[in-house]
Amino acid sequence: MATFRIAIVGAGPAGYFAAQALQNSATEDQTFLIDMIERLPTPWGLVRSGVAPDHPKIKTVSKVFEKIATTENFRLFANVELGTDLHSSDLVERYDAVVIATGSSLGRALGIPGEELRGSLSAADFVPWYNGHPDFASLDVPLDCDTAVVIGAGNVAMDVARMLALDPHELDTSDTADHALSALHNSSIRRVILCARRGAENASFTSPELRELSKLEHTNVIINKNEIQAARERAGTEPEKDVKSNLDAMSLVAEKDATNNERTFEFEFLLAPLEIHGTGRVEEIVLGVNKVMEGKVVATGETKTIKCGLVISAIGYEAEAIEGVPYLKGKVANTDGHVEGTNLYAVGWAKRGPSGVIGTNKSDASEVIKLLISQLPATPKNKGDVAELLKGHTVVTQIHWEAINGAEVAQGELLGKPRVKATERHELLRLGGL
Repeated sequence: MATFRIAIVGAGPAGYFAAQALQNSATEDQTFLIDMIERLPTPWGLVRSGVAPDHPKIKTVSKVFEKIATTENFRLFANVELGTDLHSSDLVERYDAVVIATGSSLGRALGIPGEELRGSLSAADFVPWYNGHPDFASLDVPLDCDTAVVIGAGNVAMDVARMLALDPHELDTSDTADHALSALHNSSIRRVILCARRGAENASFTSPELRELSKLEHTNVIINKNEIQAARERAGTEPEKDVKSNLDAMSLVAEKDATNNERTFEFEFLLAPLEIHGTGRVEEIVLGVNKVMEGKVVATGETKTIKCGLVISAIGYEAEAIEGVPYLKGKVANTDGHVEGTNLYAVGWAKRGPSGVIGTNKSDASEVIKLLISQLPATPKNKGDVAELLKGHTVVTQIHWEAINGAEVAQGELLGKPRVKATERHELLRLGGL
């Protein structure tokens, strides 16, 4: 029997689904030792630090991750950073294959004047802030203004806008980080405007997310009926299934009876950010008014100015580079998930860029692992255990993580929450008994 060592860098959905695909591919003649390496003391990636706290059902996929992690021949090496505690060359040398599953953690910049002002943030920072990511617990998020503008037309933009616009009491029984929940309770924001560069027919929202907006009991959700009608006309009589589903969901919101709540969440289409103005902090944003001509979005030359104190951009993500791994256009340079000429592979957002939902990573990982297995050498390397390189370093293993997880869940049960997240590294390590 041949036993191959496979390293997976990144303990998010893509990494776990890659591990699952390997486990499911084991045979009597070929098995796999899987080592998952994670920079943070906590695994689960976006399921822990990306999914909105008011969407707990999505997080139940963590049960699948725990089953994968407690299967024989799987080891977790969390609190281990590639480039600092280990190097990619250490993995390439010791493992038969190395799978990069680090996602895309860097927010794309708007690239406009004033973006550096206080109160101008990226969703790549704001989302982990309210989700308790240790690196963002002290992020400066000024909520002492009446109006916030969110730039983007995908689910992340909608999550951000919704988190700002809903009544924070709706989050009291969620796993929103304590510091963020306190800040949101004290927020002065009462109007949130989501601005998309293109028309509603080109928005990248998913219809289930849109349909849930009608459940916001304490927030007026406003979509202009005329915008949706114009979008339908541009989409034609036989639009793609996803486009039709989105426009139908937006119509439900647009046609809903008006409410008179204190908080408002508005959708604005065909607006592109041009400049952010302010003295020392954000005071207003200037947007260019667009139109659609022959299927293309073009500027009209007109502008619209919105007075606001907070601007959050959610226009996409790029992968953070790892030393020794080639990158191209914000993702690992790969062909069908393989870095040519190496034993490196990529899955998830690191492979394809920030697209798809959590479940997309399962089929994606399965295809890459099939390719990986087909390219394995006839004989395993057996070049030594990476654990030898980490002697003296504080490694969070699966057992330590289970202690952290159990402590957070127990604390949450006392307060009627799924968990209370520890947001400081030293506290996470303490809960793990380290």
